[in-house]
Amino acid sequence: MKKLVISILFILVGVFVVDRLGGMLMWWINQNTHDTTGPKMKYMVNDLNEDVLLLGASKCQRHYVSSIISDTLGMSVYNGGIDATNNIYAHYINLNYVLTHHTPKIVCLEVLSSDYALTSHNFDAVSFFSPYFGLSERADSVFRLAGNYQKYRVSHLYRYNARAVSNIFGLVVNRQEGADHGYLPNPKPTHPVSALRHSDTPQFIDSLKLSYVQKFVNLCKQKDIKLIFMLSPMYMKVDADHYGPLKALAKQNDIPFLDYHTPGLYLDHPEYFLDRYHLWDQPARAFSSLFASDLKRTLESM
Repeated sequence: MKKLVISILFILVGVFVVDRLGGMLMWWINQNTHDTTGPKMKYMVNDLNEDVLLLGASKCQRHYVSSIISDTLGMSVYNGGIDATNNIYAHYINLNYVLTHHTPKIVCLEVLSSDYALTSHNFDAVSFFSPYFGLSERADSVFRLAGNYQKYRVSHLYRYNARAVSNIFGLVVNRQEGADHGYLPNPKPTHPVSALRHSDTPQFIDSLKLSYVQKFVNLCKQKDIKLIFMLSPMYMKVDADHYGPLKALAKQNDIPFLDYHTPGLYLDHPEYFLDRYHLWDQPARAFSSLFASDLKRTLESM
């Protein structure tokens, strides 16, 4: 019996040591990778000091050229969009990490129908932010909601599970080429985009997601941050009420909503799109000029 207890203790100590050493190694990799996510998160957590912060998923990261917007506004701009973070939980975490050391004057949030629609796997993307577990209590509250809080407390190595392969790959291949203050360009497509389709309006609303959109709004109000919602072009048709719940929430909170998708901007130019969701670099630059001018007028009226 004594030998069994000693063996179990030895195994537990071994697992603990491996976990802590593995966590230290993955932290180093995370801080030195050049993948699409690691450097951006490191900058936003530690060094971001720009006046204007853009947040969202891949459409944000690939559609808004920071230098073009900065030149128009006469303000410093950083594009904090992160690939595959397709709902409000990730953006709420991201904002809270930034606010631990800096308060931007303006936040522009690229919204999606997935910010209100009832979908599965809502919390997958929050694991992208787990390397910074413990930095912000408000961010950690989302990890609790996702059911990962205790796992991240117990295992340091588990915190890197979501982006481990990408982080390691980023030590070998630099995926930051062409980066412009957080903007990452898409290449020119080699094949035409698929045929224009209609995207159905989500029928079921996730009230928890909408409550976190409101939390995001309240946090900006609390910090005296000017908040703008935005929707960049996609190569798909939608009904006028496709973003209804988000537009209603914006109206209730007196938040400007710059919508370029519902009216169908660029639907007559399929050659502008890499795929149904993303512009490639040259059209993104043209769109950024249009957006920057509209944003400037919007800010002047706020």
